[in-house]
Amino acid sequence: MAKPKSRYVCQACGSVSSRWQGQCGDCSEWNTLVQEGAAVSSIFAAKHNLQGGGRSIALVGLDSPAALPERLPSGIAEFDRAIGGGIVRGSAMLVGGDPGIGKSTLLLQVGAHLASAGHPVVYVSGEESAEQVRLRAVRLGLGQAPVQLAAATSVRDILTTMGEGEPPALLVIDSIQTMHSDLIEGAPGTVSQVRASAQELVRFAKERGSAVVLVGHVTKDGSIAGPRVLEHMVDTVLSFEGERSHQYRILRAMKNRFGGTDEIGVFAMEGAGLSEVPNPSALFLTQRGEAVSGTAVFPALEGSRPVLVEIQALVVRLASGATPRRAAVGWDAGRLAMVLAVLEARCGLSFATAEVYLNVAGGYRLTDPGADLAVAAALVSALSERPVPGDCVVLGEVALSGEVRPVAHAGLRLKEAAKLGFETAWVPAGVKGVEGIALAEFGNLRRLVEQIMGR
Repeated sequence: MAKPKSRYVCQACGSVSSRWQGQCGDCSEWNTLVQEGAAVSSIFAAKHNLQGGGRSIALVGLDSPAALPERLPSGIAEFDRAIGGGIVRGSAMLVGGDPGIGKSTLLLQVGAHLASAGHPVVYVSGEESAEQVRLRAVRLGLGQAPVQLAAATSVRDILTTMGEGEPPALLVIDSIQTMHSDLIEGAPGTVSQVRASAQELVRFAKERGSAVVLVGHVTKDGSIAGPRVLEHMVDTVLSFEGERSHQYRILRAMKNRFGGTDEIGVFAMEGAGLSEVPNPSALFLTQRGEAVSGTAVFPALEGSRPVLVEIQALVVRLASGATPRRAAVGWDAGRLAMVLAVLEARCGLSFATAEVYLNVAGGYRLTDPGADLAVAAALVSALSERPVPGDCVVLGEVALSGEVRPVAHAGLRLKEAAKLGFETAWVPAGVKGVEGIALAEFGNLRRLVEQIMGR
């Protein structure tokens, strides 16, 4: 048998190269190629085909009856909402987030609630000692919860221990980048180690019926570190988001084989850990007192949950010759440039000699194109120093022609606004009204400008 050849694997994207090079040809990252031994030589693979010699597998029809998966309520309603109603036995979840955002705190609270309800829970930390985890539990008021702790990084040792008795209902691995498999050469955290360790842990979850939660580190661009295949191996991918300087945290489902995606759970970081926020709109709206220019309220939609957020704009005129700045926090800077261009080209407003700052209050991040009209309203209000009515919400997508286009689930968004006391909504033409809110329809952006500036 030919001697296995070495290969070079990118630690950022997992692509394989036959020789080392400074920059990865697929993801363009620098100094990420690490040498690894090939598991099977290409000569051996070419001489053997996989037709024959295996065992027959059972095939079932598409019309076969299928039972709903059994779920374990975690005791934290916002966590259950994000994952679709509870933890599924035999499932594998991947939780990613920035360092210090509260991933370990959240999972320790979930494990403590499950253990207190009589379900065996094991928490394995590869980054901290068992004593450090215990001290954190005491600070959170969970010191009496019957959670079993361990500090280990060997996947073989962990699975051997789990196989000695009754498998736990929940196994938390914190984190997958610290795990090490002795079947693969390489240091913990490399692509091959992360892939092999995750594969063994996911197999354990499927065979023994335990729910396995893997904590994953994230890269500087916010994606989960390690091979992309890691997200395909698990059933659910959760992103724990938020700014460390802000109180709120959002648990967002990016992938869920047992429920809907883009559902969110909202938490607030307090001295005793993470507390649930049943009404997120109250968290992202400032006190609605005297009307202030440059603000507009937008009813965002996260999964099936409407969340009202405040968009703030500031326009500062500069002396001639100075280069104006454009800054956006919580919204795409490219989309801000597009809305400004439409306002100039279609509505005759000039922002060429002004600095423009846009902020989504509370550290919230918006990706919904339905916020275009609210952003435009805030910009026009800031430019003219005429406030948008304080009891008004604004929603609609702005086209390059200046047309205001409808958004999805407008009725659900408006019902949430009515529940919070808003009485008026500026919407695209054709939106059906809801009880308690008067609609003002705008077919194009020029009409919005006229409304705010009183023309």
